Amino acid sequence: MLSVHTSPLHQPGTGDAGGMNVYIVELSKRLAELGTEVEIFTRATASELPPLVELAPGVLVRHVTAGPYEGLLKEDLPAQLCAFTHGVLRTEAGHRPGHYDVVHSHYWLSGQVGWLAADRWGVPLVHTMHTMAKVKNASLAVGDTPEPAARVIGESQVVAAADRLIANTDEEAEQLAEHYGALRGQLSVVHPGVNLEVFRPATATPTGPVGDAVSDLAADPAAEAARVREIRARLGLPQDAVVLLFAGRIQPLKAPDVLVRAVAQLLDESPELRERIVVPIVGGPSGSGLAKPEALQKLAAQLGVCDVIRFQPPVGQAALADWYRAATALVMPSYSESFGLVALEAQACGTPVVAAAVGGLPVAVRDGETGFLVHGHDPRAWARTLRRFVDQPELGARMGAAAARHARAFGWDTAARATAELYADSIARTRAAQARGMAAATVR
Repeated sequence: MLSVHTSPLHQPGTGDAGGMNVYIVELSKRLAELGTEVEIFTRATASELPPLVELAPGVLVRHVTAGPYEGLLKEDLPAQLCAFTHGVLRTEAGHRPGHYDVVHSHYWLSGQVGWLAADRWGVPLVHTMHTMAKVKNASLAVGDTPEPAARVIGESQVVAAADRLIANTDEEAEQLAEHYGALRGQLSVVHPGVNLEVFRPATATPTGPVGDAVSDLAADPAAEAARVREIRARLGLPQDAVVLLFAGRIQPLKAPDVLVRAVAQLLDESPELRERIVVPIVGGPSGSGLAKPEALQKLAAQLGVCDVIRFQPPVGQAALADWYRAATALVMPSYSESFGLVALEAQACGTPVVAAAVGGLPVAVRDGETGFLVHGHDPRAWARTLRRFVDQPELGARMGAAAARHARAFGWDTAARATAELYADSIARTRAAQARGMAAATVR
């Protein structure tokens, strides 16, 4: 596995760490449980980091020195790809020939490295885009910075070089074909998963074999409600409040400002709701949001809603699960999402989701059943949808139960098995092509 610009050891919700980090960690762990040894190469971001870290049994993280340890932006990383590639190739050279069977790169920067490594080692290159420049540029937030032409070119090169492209949804597969000329034979759709052992309703217990756990839904609604009250008390949230949660990186692409504006709209229409609504924003500035890290706080002040907005730092998975459980609804107004793992995590905890009807979110959220999909980013439309949870107190519990059932179909084991089968097929195809080439050379 190649993850150049963000480490699987980093806390999601900080810097560039987000859903891709969760994806790589969970997929690698499940692959290891299925018998596939995984080594993840990532850039070292501190001098004291050890060269090798065991993430889990069968999963190693290798820190590659490429450029200065700190202060390097993602936009500066293309200049360090040569150094990173050198570190990857040098590591492989210390093993017996054929040590690696497949290269799986994540994001276009890693794809550039994987392109060369796979060609050098004679193994297939499997690539997951996670996000695409052309798709992001087609739906930019106001004031956001377009992705540069260099990234578009780099992504096109990776698509041309990859033996197999993993798309999160059918829509993403169509985008790869339409925007980048991906061939049908290259494309495979594998839905990401959710860790059902961590993300589950408050009173549910994991069941099933290790690595294939699912959550039994809470059989006692009263017990579930009591547990949620305990969690709210611990988090300092009012017991009877409508809690509208945002969880993720704070940047224009994720559009937390839409939630803030929608809440301001609600309070303008119904000032009495000020005592009933709480909006926790759990996450840190990222991407283009780093240029104005306090922009969201300033917007809340300008709109007069600082008293209902609560800014919280990023937290680990166990703590994040409690924030989901404590929420009436998770709000995801993103302009672009390749899938939206946060939506699945919240639903697995029994919390409905209000999400933008973009990218993979219509797959992750069943509109009208496990939450609501909102078209566009007009704060008034979002306010109308959020108002439903205020006017219908029973809606959160009813949709939450459906959400938890829906999320059970998205365990990481399903994704890992599909990915392992894809690896095996790619390896077989590559070796067959190599055998044909050798046979043809012998005949000549």
